[in-house]
Amino acid sequence: MAKANENNQNTRMIFVERETYEKDGKTYFSYFIKGMVRGKEVKAQVAPHDVGGYAVLDIVFDGADKAELFTTPYEIRDEKTKRTVKGVTYGVRSYDADGQVYECPVKPMRNSDKSFLQMLLR
Repeated sequence: MAKANENNQNTRMIFVERETYEKDGKTYFSYFIKGMVRGKEVKAQVAPHDVGGYAVLDIVFDGADKAELFTTPYEIRDEKTKRTVKGVTYGVRSYDADGQVYECPVKPMRNSDKSFLQMLLR
């Protein structure tokens, strides 16, 4: 299978999916990653970093039900304490017919979603 991206050591493609839900008579999308952890199906919800990000996600998904998840590792060193903090950021990516890339950063909705994502990406 294809790599999720150059920065991700995961060897399988992982997708962010979306589905509609109704609230107060309006239709919205929820975004999530599904997978299996220790034989149990888990669903980690993700969201853009701000409300305007939902419009960006609409462009990235372009009517599709799923788009590629990518991760970008980071490392920040505190010069005073000499401690290094490491982690990853998440994003959703798609391509048009001409190869143009469309991306939107996303984050786990809750701490439990962050835990599920870490388990799914191992």
